[in-house]
Amino acid sequence: MSKAHVAIIGGGCAGLSAAATLTERGYAVTLFEASPHLGGRARTVLVENNSLMYVLDNGQHILLGAYRETLDLLNKAGVDEAEAFLRLPLKINLHSVSNTPDFLLKSESLLPAPLNLLFGLFGCEGLSFSERAAAIKLMAQLKMNGYQIATDTALEAFLISKNQNAKLIEVLWEPLCLAALNTPIAVASARIFLNVLRDSFTGNKKNSDFLIPKLDLSKIIANPLSQYIQAKGGTIKLDSRVRKLRMENDGQYTVTIGDEHLAFSHVIIATPPSRLNNLLTAFPKLQNTLVVTESFGYQPIFTIYLQYPADIKLPNIMTGFTKNISQWAFDKGQLCGQKGLVAVVVSASGVHQQLSHEELALKVANELHQVFPHLPKPLWNKVIAEKRATFSCVPNLARPSNKTVQPNLFLAGDYTYADYPSTIEGAIRSGIACANLIASG
Repeated sequence: MSKAHVAIIGGGCAGLSAAATLTERGYAVTLFEASPHLGGRARTVLVENNSLMYVLDNGQHILLGAYRETLDLLNKAGVDEAEAFLRLPLKINLHSVSNTPDFLLKSESLLPAPLNLLFGLFGCEGLSFSERAAAIKLMAQLKMNGYQIATDTALEAFLISKNQNAKLIEVLWEPLCLAALNTPIAVASARIFLNVLRDSFTGNKKNSDFLIPKLDLSKIIANPLSQYIQAKGGTIKLDSRVRKLRMENDGQYTVTIGDEHLAFSHVIIATPPSRLNNLLTAFPKLQNTLVVTESFGYQPIFTIYLQYPADIKLPNIMTGFTKNISQWAFDKGQLCGQKGLVAVVVSASGVHQQLSHEELALKVANELHQVFPHLPKPLWNKVIAEKRATFSCVPNLARPSNKTVQPNLFLAGDYTYADYPSTIEGAIRSGIACANLIASG
């Protein structure tokens, strides 16, 4: 049992993964979360309509089979993957204004990676032979080069340089980019996108599967990890905003919560980068870190929930769209028993930000009706807007590391995991990395 006592500031995925990893190894851990709930952006919210309460996720999330650290951690915490997620082999099914798909790509489940995608591209619908050949050629080149490029650049420019035409970009690469990076393809980092492709299309063919939550996110992530941490001896303090952090002459850290001053040997700051300025004022050596994080841009994610009559279903659990504001629609009735509820995701910045929530919900409902004419007018709607959902994953973005120049002070969060975009997996890997740094001394 280590004598170290670690303070973790922030109870999102990064803070929870750090706490779980450290408590598993016998460290004393106290996690402070400013809000009444754990999970950060991966949480549930209660919505009232006509005196009835509805449990909705703060945004519709999709995980990938390649998210090995997330899946391993949830497994340790006792989460049964089959109960928590619907695992679907890679399938991109895009519609515009009719019930007939404009583009349909399915990976070949009988083949190993990356042949499952290559053969899927060969047989996909909605592309000409030359377009399919161009996509297959690019994937083969990427595989040969280990998905590495010498110089980072905007993804759209990279794809154009590789003879990917406008149709290919619109129906294949842009949906994948928005889903993976939540950054417009014109400004998204090609290098980071290729890192996600590498993890998805090498190794086990299940790495490219979509994992869609069947339970609300609090039941999948926050609650089981909280129980795991506390069962291992960790302490979790909710409604505990850290007002001040300083280092004493003896090398210990003092964390101030209200009128309380608590001592710790190590500190992991696992808050959003926008909160760093309040926590690092006492550390002049870390001002360069603040300069880096204050230069970040951010991207929104809007989730539009539309409640239809209970007997309404969509043809597929997950449907994509092109030439619309709507990007992906999820039938929550088929997915998790919330009958008649459809969740529509709109990622990254765009014209939808100029609309009011009611205007956006009406626009999205009209788009769905064009594709699926059997849909009636929704009974009610709810728009959940995360205006700073992720950092903008642009080329050559400077990102701080987990280890700082301040002894025993670490940073966790998806923005610190340089190989990945802003994802649950990046956040969890960053928390585990901080725990490993503490354990290694």
